[in-house]
Amino acid sequence: MKNTRMIYLKSVLFMVLSLLLSAATYAQTTNFSGSWSYNESKSKLGEAGFRMISQKLTITQIENSFTVEKSFTGQDGTERKSTETYSLDGKESVNPVFNTSKKSIATWSADKKSLTVASVMVLEMNGDKMEIKTTEIYSLNDADKSLSLNSQSTSSMGDRTATLVYDKK
Repeated sequence: MKNTRMIYLKSVLFMVLSLLLSAATYAQTTNFSGSWSYNESKSKLGEAGFRMISQKLTITQIENSFTVEKSFTGQDGTERKSTETYSLDGKESVNPVFNTSKKSIATWSADKKSLTVASVMVLEMNGDKMEIKTTEIYSLNDADKSLSLNSQSTSSMGDRTATLVYDKK
């Protein structure tokens, strides 16, 4: 009887410790959820500049999912939106972009304070294919009041880098 009780207590203790460790690990993961507005004065567009910069971001982060809705002004002056969803468990995500798809893998930094999204997209124009590789690193600054999006892209048209800063609404 005493032995059974001891096994039961050890099992309960093990479950409680497991839950606490799981909660502590999850609590350390940065959550980027919220509405964000582009801050031009804090951003650095690099030499090439960027067209169609997202003026607003709406990020929803739940469990193993990271969704970014980007709002920008099109060439005709109308507001346009695009939405991309990434898996946070290391699996490849595929999102439609323009007339093609973008394959991405999202990974957390070791300290879980930044999220890197590495993507590959193949565009086809007039029978020619162009591969664009992009790395975007999301991180929070100023006690979670601003979001930095460091972007690097490489294609046959050259390399581009930019740091886009967004303020929390």
